[in-house]
Formats: sequence, C-alpha cells, structure tokens
Amino acid sequence: MLIYSVIYDFHTHTFHSDGALSTLELIRRAVVKGYTAIAVTDHIGPGSLERVIKEVSRDCELASSHWNIVAVPGVELTHVPHKAIGGLAKKAKELGAWLVVVHGESPVEPVEEGTNLAAVRSKYVDILAHPGHMTAEVAELAEKNGVFIEITTRRGHCVTNAHVAKMAGKAGALMLLNSDSHDEDDLLTGALAKETLRQAGISSRGFRQVLEHNPVKLLQRIRRQP
Repeated sequence: MLIYSVIYDFHTHTFHSDGALSTLELIRRAVVKGYTAIAVTDHIGPGSLERVIKEVSRDCELASSHWNIVAVPGVELTHVPHKAIGGLAKKAKELGAWLVVVHGESPVEPVEEGTNLAAVRSKYVDILAHPGHMTAEVAELAEKNGVFIEITTRRGHCVTNAHVAKMAGKAGALMLLNSDSHDEDDLLTGALAKETLRQAGISSRGFRQVLEHNPVKLLQRIRRQP
C-alpha cells in the first residue's frame, strides 16, 4: 500500500475571501498536518488584486522562513469575465503572485462559458481549477500550454472529477490534486488524497504522478519566475 506523507496543495482560501482562517493560521495548520507546500489562492477580482497579493505574500514569506513548509502566495481569478482572464492573470504575476489559479466551469456555480478556454490559453495561468464538463479542446490546450488541471476534494466541485481525469488523461495534460480548502477540516490527508483519485478513476500507478511528480514540476516552474 502506498502511504503519502508528502502533501502538496495549491488551492486554498483564507478570510481574505470566503475562508475561515487568516493566512498564517491556515499555513500553521497545514504544517501540523504534515504539508510540504501550500498555496494561498483567495478569490480575487481587479478591485482586490493588489491588496490581497501584498498581504498574503508577506505572510507566506514569514511562514516559509520559520516553518518547514513552502508557502506560496497566489490568487484564484473567480467569476471574472472570460475575456479579462488573460490580462488579470498577467497583472497578478506582475504584482507578485507566484501562482494564478482560474476558477473553472464547475457545474455547481454559474461560471461564464468560455472561462475554461480562456484559462488554458493564457501563459500566465498555472492551474485550471474544478473545470466541470471540460472539453477535449480545453484538455489539449492545457497540455500544449503547460496549464495544470485540478482534481478536487471540494464538495460539489468534485462531482465531475472522473470526467476531468478522463479528458486530461487522454490529452496527456498534467493533473494535480487540491483541496480548495476553506477551513482546517478541508485540508488534505494522504488517505483522502488516495480515495479521491481512486474515485476519479485514476489507477494506483498514477497516484505518484499526480500527488508528487506533478506538484514538484509546478513548484520548480513558479520558483523560476521573476
């Protein structure tokens, strides 16, 4: 049996958007749960972009310098017009976000059609989160442009995990498992990670790729960015 003691999670929320905890509170709880890396990716739009990135970046820097964890400042572009995604993702990187996640076309929220395509077309987007009934075109562009596709443990968003995994697998797109955490109880464990991937139809041979190899690839990429 594969036991995962290394945990990477690139999609979480704090009280800067709709999460329950402060940035440092969330990171500290991730440290205690054995996380290796965590990205703080609050829901954001153009009005809050600069402020949130500045505040989260300071907290992530402090946490990483004192605790045994890589704390990544990021954003989740959420319910923005799809034609604005490329420009906002670029602006987020310029303001200091290491990671840009786009809130994909989940079946449980009224996300604008075209959001998934806009995300995978942008060179400034790193992760397409919970993309719902993702098309083959989206999966193929994600593979071509190096955008990671999310498998999620989040209630509601997770109902299309099997479809997402199937489409991403056919296209050869890189997949990640994220929690979309809004509170301490949402954070990942090794057991939850494995069970979520199993239910998504990913074989045990694919676990290590999704849970370890792909997260390391993403970390290496975002750390090279200016």
